[in-house]
Amino acid sequence: MAFTLSIGKHAIDFSLVGTDGSVYTLKSFEKAPFLVVFFTCNHCPYVIGSDEETRKTAQHFQSKGVQFVGINSNSTEHYPEDSFDHMVKRMKEQKFPWVYLYDPTQEVAKKYGALRTPHFYVFDKSRKLIYCGRSVDSPKDSSKITVRDLDRALSEAVDAKPISVPLTNPIGCNVKWTGHDKHWMPDEACDLVR
Repeated sequence: MAFTLSIGKHAIDFSLVGTDGSVYTLKSFEKAPFLVVFFTCNHCPYVIGSDEETRKTAQHFQSKGVQFVGINSNSTEHYPEDSFDHMVKRMKEQKFPWVYLYDPTQEVAKKYGALRTPHFYVFDKSRKLIYCGRSVDSPKDSSKITVRDLDRALSEAVDAKPISVPLTNPIGCNVKWTGHDKHWMPDEACDLVR
């Protein structure tokens, strides 16, 4: 499995179908000055617990040229609720302000080195990675959030300031890789940072 994409590296292209039925590549978002690619899913309690925080961040920075793109790479072997059909259903119910793409082969997640759900990658206009890691310090319980890393990084980026903390550990469930036993790393034991 690949190591996580390093700060300063270019975004890796993809060709993935979205919940709207369209196929998206990096070129689809070329007009956006900043691109946030984040690996997510339907079932993870860390994703569900922080969805509204991510929504607020995406909506706040939308007018500043920041495009959010969610990618679900989870295997459905043990979590059928992470299927494409459930993605479509979830987007219809939640109306999230981002494009939601399906990575059924898990190749995109492997190339980016996605570790958790959620795991955020922020790219500048030239599509160089300027921030990678978590969104907040308590994604499972938003009432305990004290640090909003993604908001800070995006604020600095749109203000043309250096990113003060470009790398953090993502907090969440491990990406569910095809072929791994469901319990090889329990969801509850997936925190890297507290």
